[in-house]
Amino acid sequence: MRLLSLTLLLALGVGTKAETTQKDSIQTIKGVEITARLTQREIVPAQSLKSIELQRLNSQSVADALRYFSGIQLKDYGGVGGIKTVDIRSMGTHHLGIFYDGIELGNAQNGQIDLGQFSLDNIDEISLYNGQKSAIFQPASDFGNAGSVYIRTRKPRFFNGKNYNLKLKAKYGSSDLVRLSALWEQHILPTVSTSLNAEHLTSSGKYKFNYRRVTPSGDVAYDTTAIRQNGDIRADRVDFNVNGILERGYWNTKVYFYNSQRGIPGAIVNNVWRRGERQGDLNFFVQNRFQKDITDRFSTQWLAKYAFYRTHYVNKDTTQLPADNRFWQQEFYLSSANAYEILPNWSASISYDFRWNKLNADTYRFVFPTRFSNLISLATAFEARFIRIQGSVLASFIHDKLHPKTRLMNGMKAKDNITKITPALFIDFPLVDKYDNGVSTKFSLRTFAKRSFRMPTFNDLYYTDLGNSNLKPESAMQYDLGMVFSKQYNQQGIVRNLYLQADGYYNTIHDKIIAYPKGQQFRWTMLNLGRVHITGVDVMGSITLKPLASDFLITGRLQYTYQDARDVTDPSDSFYKHQIPYIPYNSGSAIVNLAYHNWTLNYSFIYSGKRYNQQENIPNNYMQPWYTSDVSLQYDFKASGPKCRALLEVNNILDQKYDVILNYPMPGINGVIGLQVEF
Repeated sequence: MRLLSLTLLLALGVGTKAETTQKDSIQTIKGVEITARLTQREIVPAQSLKSIELQRLNSQSVADALRYFSGIQLKDYGGVGGIKTVDIRSMGTHHLGIFYDGIELGNAQNGQIDLGQFSLDNIDEISLYNGQKSAIFQPASDFGNAGSVYIRTRKPRFFNGKNYNLKLKAKYGSSDLVRLSALWEQHILPTVSTSLNAEHLTSSGKYKFNYRRVTPSGDVAYDTTAIRQNGDIRADRVDFNVNGILERGYWNTKVYFYNSQRGIPGAIVNNVWRRGERQGDLNFFVQNRFQKDITDRFSTQWLAKYAFYRTHYVNKDTTQLPADNRFWQQEFYLSSANAYEILPNWSASISYDFRWNKLNADTYRFVFPTRFSNLISLATAFEARFIRIQGSVLASFIHDKLHPKTRLMNGMKAKDNITKITPALFIDFPLVDKYDNGVSTKFSLRTFAKRSFRMPTFNDLYYTDLGNSNLKPESAMQYDLGMVFSKQYNQQGIVRNLYLQADGYYNTIHDKIIAYPKGQQFRWTMLNLGRVHITGVDVMGSITLKPLASDFLITGRLQYTYQDARDVTDPSDSFYKHQIPYIPYNSGSAIVNLAYHNWTLNYSFIYSGKRYNQQENIPNNYMQPWYTSDVSLQYDFKASGPKCRALLEVNNILDQKYDVILNYPMPGINGVIGLQVEF
């Protein structure tokens, strides 16, 4: 009966450990998050943002929220519809795994996940793990990345005898932004519930920008103020779930659909800012998850997924080569993970993943590549009073096939079979764990070492007249040393809780894949020429204050990142030991939230230090530091029964003019107003 009760809590929206959340004026929930014993043993804690924090940020997508994690750099091409990708610890986008409700999002074509396509509307929690999620009961693919982002959507919760929940939200803002969303949750049977989240987004993408360029001699070449063009977007998203409870287990079926049409404003070069590029995206996937404790010691998990992605790219710019190309991706994924508790303090797991990827296109002499991936992982975890150890080894077997009737160009061939063995070791020393007079104090030291790799994408290997089928996988080695300190105070003082985690790390990347000129004008190819050494520090801290004899609740969060990422490929290069492009030495963010009765005021700050937009760290490639300040105000009230929330967001309140990526100007001051109604 006890196990069944825990499982019920798990199926209703659960994570890894018990905690009491802050009081939310929309719904007061004491969030108890419990899972099976075998999933609890994490050594490296995640950086996380929960739903109540995400709602207060001036963020529209998952990509926006990730800016508040240390060690993450966001590549933002500007505007609501601009592509947004993330880089972890200077290792590149391809080394970061993105998991949506426990299953990895894939893109075999270019390896990049546009996180701007994923809304925060129904997100319960976003977590970032460096190295990997240090739990042994997980799919084999979870062991394969240099870092992982886990996106967990909301699970239905029903209170006061209700069998349904309905939440409607509307936002209107700058650049003619209109965002409409609805969430419906239905309790069908005692053990079955469903949820449907739908969202519609439109925006003209127009905003004022300033384009100023100075010649190496110091003369002003261009100084223009104009309106950003061709940045419009129209997008629809649907996320449908069926959740079920089993005896000592649970299951979930998810259907996800995203369709968008958008303009691509392009880079502003030589004072030309009008472009003719358009892109249409249709993403669809269905995935299933089944997890069950077979006995008190043995647990199993099965995952399955089918995904279909279509991209339509059109370029009508008369100054460039015209294009009208369509790409179709398919993916099938199957995983089985099994964990066994050998002793109360010693457990082990074995997992197997199979993934099939295929890419079709209507481009000239396309080779129609297909990839078969087989992954097997073995992992074990041991716990004692002053030490916790987790070790894993992942074996990856990857094979590519090309269409046999395609006339291959330039000696192109299918990639040779790839076999990679990548181990990882995580150690934690819980030095302090005490409870005294209502005050809980914890302090631990941790370290990990991990080897990983990333396969060349289909574009790297087989793109017409650019790909190189002889590419080797990028290999990476990570070393990390960190600490965690937390203190939970009693309810009598001003300080209620304090949290601090810090990490120093050293990463190396070998055989980095880069675009390199062949020697012919305007002809490039992909080569394994890159070698990068990365040294860095990540720091994150948070605090909760409640001034005496007041109804104020103040929370603060601060993160700082230092990264020294040097290109050490070839001593003869002019950029040898220079900082790699777009990686700032210093970056950080801060969040301060003030809650008083039904009012919530939130201030967020993001800073990015100096960086360079090319491999050579010379004055002509220097990019100025930038920072933004955002403010949001929320008011909760009731209107004849329904719970309502009015919100006001003002972004970039100081109207700073800046580029995250050179020649892609970001919006100046802009705002959003919104209303949420919950039945």
